[in-house]
Amino acid sequence: MSAPTLSPQLLRSMDAYWRAANYLSVGQLYLYDNPLLTKPLEQAHVKPLVVGHWGTTPGQNFIYVHLNRAIKKYDLDMFYVAGPGHGGPALVANTYLEGTYSEIYPDVGQDEAGMKKLFTQFSFPGGISSHVAPTTPGSIHEGGELGYSLSHSFGAAFDNPDLIVACVVGDGEAETGPLATAWHSTKFLNPISDGAVLPILHLNGYKISNPTILARIEQEELEQFFRGCGWEPYIVAGDDPATMHELMAATVDAAVERIREIQDRARRTGDPARPRWPMIVLRSPKGWTGPKTVDGLQVEGTFRSHQVPLLVNDEHPEHVARLEEWMRSYRAEELFDESGRLIPELADLAPVGDRRMGANPHTNGGALLRDLRMPDFRTHAVTVSSPGSVEAQDTLVLGGFLRDVTALNEERRNFRLFGPDETLSNFLGSVFEVTSRQWQARTQPNDEFLAPSGRVLDSMLSEHQCEGWLEGYLLTGRHGLFNCYEAFIHIVDSMFNQHAKWLKVTKALPWRRDIASLNYLLTSHVWQQDHNGFTHQDPGFIDHVVNKKADVVRVYLPPDANTLLSVADHCLRSRHYVNVIVAGKRAMPQWLTMDEAVVHCTEGVGIWQWASNDQGTEPDVVMACAGDTPTLEVLAAVSILREHLPEVKIRVVNVVDLMKLEPQTEHPHGLSEADYDSLFTRDKHIIFAFHGYPWLIHRLTYARTNRNLHVRGYNEEGTITTAFDMRVQNRLDRFHLVQDVIDRLPHLGARGDYLKQMMQDKLVEHDQYIGRHGQDLPEIRDWTWTDPR
Repeated sequence: MSAPTLSPQLLRSMDAYWRAANYLSVGQLYLYDNPLLTKPLEQAHVKPLVVGHWGTTPGQNFIYVHLNRAIKKYDLDMFYVAGPGHGGPALVANTYLEGTYSEIYPDVGQDEAGMKKLFTQFSFPGGISSHVAPTTPGSIHEGGELGYSLSHSFGAAFDNPDLIVACVVGDGEAETGPLATAWHSTKFLNPISDGAVLPILHLNGYKISNPTILARIEQEELEQFFRGCGWEPYIVAGDDPATMHELMAATVDAAVERIREIQDRARRTGDPARPRWPMIVLRSPKGWTGPKTVDGLQVEGTFRSHQVPLLVNDEHPEHVARLEEWMRSYRAEELFDESGRLIPELADLAPVGDRRMGANPHTNGGALLRDLRMPDFRTHAVTVSSPGSVEAQDTLVLGGFLRDVTALNEERRNFRLFGPDETLSNFLGSVFEVTSRQWQARTQPNDEFLAPSGRVLDSMLSEHQCEGWLEGYLLTGRHGLFNCYEAFIHIVDSMFNQHAKWLKVTKALPWRRDIASLNYLLTSHVWQQDHNGFTHQDPGFIDHVVNKKADVVRVYLPPDANTLLSVADHCLRSRHYVNVIVAGKRAMPQWLTMDEAVVHCTEGVGIWQWASNDQGTEPDVVMACAGDTPTLEVLAAVSILREHLPEVKIRVVNVVDLMKLEPQTEHPHGLSEADYDSLFTRDKHIIFAFHGYPWLIHRLTYARTNRNLHVRGYNEEGTITTAFDMRVQNRLDRFHLVQDVIDRLPHLGARGDYLKQMMQDKLVEHDQYIGRHGQDLPEIRDWTWTDPR
């Protein structure tokens, strides 16, 4: 029989530390006063509204103390990701016990007064949330939504070869699609150049009011499932604390030693062959050590312990005594001295300095962030001798720039490109001239660009994983870009929500350092999805983005390759934003020289004087555009108007930075009232061709003086058709735009009437032509801008 892992003294001390964490957790849930129970508990000591979750908390406290022991024993660089949504009391309690919390929040000191503050602030007005949040030291993972803990953990482990991320996965969380898919992330983890993730599946058996699937299947099936996903599961199961401490300690040691064995072999031999990484399955009762029964119903080990297991209020005065009995069962007088400080014998169990999981530098990634080495984007400029004189594929040009960014930062290993198998489809394939797709599964002779190590992670067809990996990568101090089809970025709407909220909250936390921006490149966009049809046509992600706080979101619609290069350079250099760039991949006219593009992007919006003819006078109409296709159609409409109605004074305004349209009082990039009026006038009709849903422009400009705004954009009309017919179906085409102008300028009289009829004839001709030939009219396909002056 092997010797026990824990000496009797260490076992007693670890159990006491666990009791201390449990005591602090219950106190956070319930107490407003009397934190050390130095006097009999009264209703007045209990919060008037008790809100929080107990069920997962004791198990997470148990895990934390065991990870602390392993960190000290093996000198590990490790931090903790809490997947179970509302495990906030556990992480707050443990970072308080290790001292990190009081260092960051000195008003929550390690004494009785600090403990009272710790308890009172939890789920209390002006305090902290019930889940692990940005305010929690050591956290990179917002616990407000389930499903992303393992993805974030792998993102953190990439390019961090000495790091182990201990990821606690709740068994309810394990039922979500993103988490279930995330188990396959081992197929992308390189044991030589990356760190490790140690998942700890916490099977406590229940969700809110239902059992969990993985807790109810047979043990053999559970183990087969994880082995089938490429893991080696280690099982820890029981409810007797002494037995569980010994079993957990031995299992954590075995897992850590297996991780080191895998990494040592790979790094010694240079062989990155995919191993079976260890994981731990912890079976423990939900609400462990809490009330076993309440009012005649079993609580511990059931769903009834999920939230607060004991109602303590005016309607249940008898529960005050039950709460006191529960809290005294942890014997706080053995754990804390008279001043409220954890006794030295227990405090010594925690790691020190940066080895504390609450103080691990990776969890405050901005402190580790280094600027990217950036190439000069101007070297990739498209030569434009005159507006519209050449065509280029915007994202293809961008691919060369991203290739150079990748190459310049190869040694630093701090930049990656993410996407759900769309890097080539989105014409960014130039990056494969200098790197590969990272891939640890088997390869075959016809595979392309697959290697054990690479800067591109796009070989998994899961937007959730790409987003989660990138977020974890950014939150631990690196840079990246996510490229995706525009219509399918909606899959990560809620993940974007959580990240944007994280950015907003951390901006107000002085101790949190700014991280690199979350950059989205949305291409294969709505106006270039005529061949795939209606399912691939949706520009609404930008509507979703602008709902978030103005100080963290940016939306860019560059009209050509040179403006795209300028915008991309800016976004990759930026900090603590979500940047959304929408750009096309098809050959399109190029409008601006690089110098002009830099000026235009710096300003974000401007009059294109070369396309306008209102110099020296008031315009009759303003024709505005945002997006590559709307810009093309506006300029084509202008060419028609200036040919047939040369007396009409037209001002062309192009918008690159969408947030310029909001008032300066609403968004830092917003135009002042005077500047907006100088571009769009105070009273002239504005015909606005927009990339997305028209009402977004109305929403952004509703407070402006000029109410004569007429927006054309995507109206949920589409099918498998031609590129131009997509525009016609949504009234974004040049012929409808000309008609819109004529309708707003009644003084044009008969000349306007005849041109409007000509445009209607063209629409009929177009419809008949595509029905016969399957492609757009030659005059559409071959159109180029010519200076009408």
